[in-house]
Amino acid sequence: MGIFNKLRNELIDIIEWVDDGQHSLVWRFPRYQNEIKNGAQLIVRPGQNAVFVREGKIADVFAPGTYQLTTNNLPLLSTLAGWKYGFDSPFKAEVYFVSTRQITDLKWGTQNPIMMRDADFGPVRLRAFGIYTLRAVDPKALLTELVGTDHIFEAEEIGELLRSIIASAFADVLGTAKIAALDLASKYRELGEILRRTVNERIDDEYGLEVPQLTIVNIALPESVEKALDQRSQMGVIGDMQRYQQFQIANALTAAATNPGGGGASEGMGLGMGLAMAQQMMHGMAGGQPAQGAGGFAAAPPPPPPPAGGLWHVAINGQTLGPYGMQQLEQAVQQGQLNASTSVWSAGMSGWQPAGQVPQLAALFGPPPPPLG
Repeated sequence: MGIFNKLRNELIDIIEWVDDGQHSLVWRFPRYQNEIKNGAQLIVRPGQNAVFVREGKIADVFAPGTYQLTTNNLPLLSTLAGWKYGFDSPFKAEVYFVSTRQITDLKWGTQNPIMMRDADFGPVRLRAFGIYTLRAVDPKALLTELVGTDHIFEAEEIGELLRSIIASAFADVLGTAKIAALDLASKYRELGEILRRTVNERIDDEYGLEVPQLTIVNIALPESVEKALDQRSQMGVIGDMQRYQQFQIANALTAAATNPGGGGASEGMGLGMGLAMAQQMMHGMAGGQPAQGAGGFAAAPPPPPPPAGGLWHVAINGQTLGPYGMQQLEQAVQQGQLNASTSVWSAGMSGWQPAGQVPQLAALFGPPPPPLG
């Protein structure tokens, strides 16, 4: 196979690179023993530079165009080779093609969170990610510092280095800008441009590269902080928390009235909770002061419900709770949620009466205390 390569390269006198890769930065022209004919044709397409290297030393650089290689357009190579009166064919040199077009769709991100002192949240950790483009602006520096003798050099080979440089520069920019965490989203474009300039200052002279575009896609707060912000937003949407709480209590009372249940201990607890929520709602509606009236509440009892056969209904703030059994009422009295002045009604009664005046319930409140002395 080696002899065929030799014969093929002896016949070829056109040096060119038809780049079909998306992320290729540098490509070395394959030549048998690096031999190039005198008068060979060099084609450098738009978005390329061609660099001649002899014995590890960079010689001539060609911009886009078509050239016939002679001593007239290879002055530095002629000097390195010591050609006083031209060179004999073939001559030895390595030819590297460097892509000078923009390489797009490159991604960057902060591998570790960046600490930031925020006026609203205190110390917070931020993560960021985005995209950038890359372009070679100094082929000599690129070959010297990064490529070496590689046959082909892709953007991915320097990707880790560039991502580290961008992340480090982002931390510096964020610390200098001193922008509140909640305002960062409105500054993406401004911060992205500052970050791009900072990155270019660190790579252009040293590596011969440039970042023409850099975009910040997102700067993310920790999950716990985002949840806190969501809760704060929900509170802002709700508005008046006292009215919202009253609305919730009213819904709970309605649910309790439509689901009375049986006569267990848990149902007695449900009655106590219903009474407590009703009292809390009345305090809120009256500015924190309980209103007095028949049954201990300002609102008049509602019309008596239809008979329910031996079960008792309790009137709280114009709402009918129940029906409840005797055991439930007894538990409510023991828990302090039902007193003798609370209006009650059961089937067979002509209307609402204070519980202490109903013979069947008077025993729940015990005998009156004896007089003092």
